[in-house]
Amino acid sequence: MNRTDIELRSWLGLLVVLGPVLLVAMDGSVLFLAMPAVTDALAPSADEALWILDSYGFAVGALLIAFGTIGDRYGRKRLLMIGAAMFGIGSVGAAFATSPELLIAFRVLMGVAGATLLPSALAVLGTLFTDPRRRAQAIGIFAATFAAGFAIGPIVAGQLLTRFWWGSVLLINVPVVLVFSVLAPILLGEVRATGLGRVDVASVITSASGLLAAMYAVKHVAAQGISTSSVTVGLTGVALLGWFGRRQGRIDNPLIDFTLFRNRVFTIAIITGFLPLAAWSATAYLAATYLQSVLGVSIADAALLAVPGALVLTVAAVVTPAVVARIGRSAALITAHFTIAIGLLLLLPTSTGGGAGWYIAATAVAGIGYGISFSVVADIAVAAVPAERAGAAAALAETGNELGNALGIALFGSLAAVLFRVHGPDLAPTLGETLHLPGLAPAVLDDARSAFVSGVHVVAATAAILHGVLGSVAIRVLRARRSPSAEVSHARRDHLGDVHQVVARGHG
Repeated sequence: MNRTDIELRSWLGLLVVLGPVLLVAMDGSVLFLAMPAVTDALAPSADEALWILDSYGFAVGALLIAFGTIGDRYGRKRLLMIGAAMFGIGSVGAAFATSPELLIAFRVLMGVAGATLLPSALAVLGTLFTDPRRRAQAIGIFAATFAAGFAIGPIVAGQLLTRFWWGSVLLINVPVVLVFSVLAPILLGEVRATGLGRVDVASVITSASGLLAAMYAVKHVAAQGISTSSVTVGLTGVALLGWFGRRQGRIDNPLIDFTLFRNRVFTIAIITGFLPLAAWSATAYLAATYLQSVLGVSIADAALLAVPGALVLTVAAVVTPAVVARIGRSAALITAHFTIAIGLLLLLPTSTGGGAGWYIAATAVAGIGYGISFSVVADIAVAAVPAERAGAAAALAETGNELGNALGIALFGSLAAVLFRVHGPDLAPTLGETLHLPGLAPAVLDDARSAFVSGVHVVAATAAILHGVLGSVAIRVLRARRSPSAEVSHARRDHLGDVHQVVARGHG
């Protein structure tokens, strides 16, 4: 096989890999616009609605590092094939779910499958592209595809929901999975690391169980108020996570190397991977409900209103590597935080009487910061640690993204739910359920919509303040760490190519 054929095969392999990557990202957001339709069809409770949205992201984030290690040990392509099949089965089951519990269960299955796909797809790129320059280009396309998937999920859902039932937004995964299953064995080579220790099953179970218990407690308090059971479950979750953290320092092959967080630059990068996705997922979900249930915008029009922000986010992710080469990683990261903060604040003028224009402006401005953060976080994280620990750093960066997507809805969504329960008409725990109650007076409906909008404002302001604080901390830490000229010089190195060679060999 000549060089041209090898290069063509590599790019075709990349296209095949990008299919599952796009699906994993899209399915983190594809139900945002569909939730009013899901509510009509399945009548989930307030906490069930939140679980429908973020059980998927929770499963991905909780198991990402574990499956990264499993793939290193037993083979990336094998794990990709298994994960793709599971993703397809989960998508079909979720699409035809007849109850909230079934939908949540199949969304969890999809999340488990997604956790197998992301690290394996990234590692496979190391075998497809041996030239560092080509590999860096491929990784840039990978990052842009992942960012675009989150952004276009609601748009794709909007187009489908105007023609089909809500389950269609999940069935679109099936053709992509089938194409991948046919072409992947032909175009992709196996990637396996040697000399790795066993996966610590106790760490996997305690980390997932601890997160699950803590999130359940938060959701329960948001929907129904404080109770003995919610406090007990919450404390159990915290205890499990504490035990998990201590265990990581005692075992030879930890799932998370917490010593990496001693590096302040690395810590800021991981928080940056978490916070923007937390803010984006929560505000995207709340804004979709606002447009449809408060302003009365149709699904099709709500999808169109999301297009400008999605385009800005995708373009920002694509051009960020070139921008970083000029201004450096630190300046790019700081810019991301402050543009996201400004964008979130632009949601504050929205009201029950109007605000679609403010929504477009908010998503467009924040989209700049989201695109930058999605593209640059992993690079900053791995640049902050020694080369031999780059794999662990990259895995933590990916995990931060996925947990941000899940916990954003759990935490910020729960905050909005609490505010609605306190300030709303107290007839039902969510706006959707309230609007479906028969015989309500117009004044009561207006009160419910006003309470929901107030919750959106508080969530947007809280997230904006957190981004402003983190941006200010980043200015002090990152600028003190490296002079601007040295930063730009370092940004121009082909570091990602070296990093993902490490990832392909094995995490940590």
